[in-house]
Amino acid sequence: QVQLVESGGGLVQAGGSLRLSCAASGLTFSGYTMAWFRQAPGKEREFVGRSWSAGNTYYADSVKGRFTISRDNAKNTMYLQMNSLKPEDTAVYYCAARWKTTAIYDYWGQGTQVTVSS
Repeated sequence: QVQLVESGGGLVQAGGSLRLSCAASGLTFSGYTMAWFRQAPGKEREFVGRSWSAGNTYYADSVKGRFTISRDNAKNTMYLQMNSLKPEDTAVYYCAARWKTTAIYDYWGQGTQVTVSS
């Protein structure tokens, strides 16, 4: 079955950096659009960015210029490099996958907590 497993979350001071990973199994990774979402306490889930199967990326305005998504199709893994972190980036970060020709994210990870202290 399909599994997405996030890792790399933790506690960091404002201005610091973290790198999240999303390891996928049970799917043809190279054919999937992969995305990062986040959800802060008391807030709705928020789109962070996505990587299309060819590797091109798109970001929410709130993270543009600070976050970078990359993927290694040979390792079935997507990454989220987060720089210049702000307290408002504190959230549970989730990775998600959808087949490249569909609009719905079918698969989700369990999430990893990112906490940015001021």
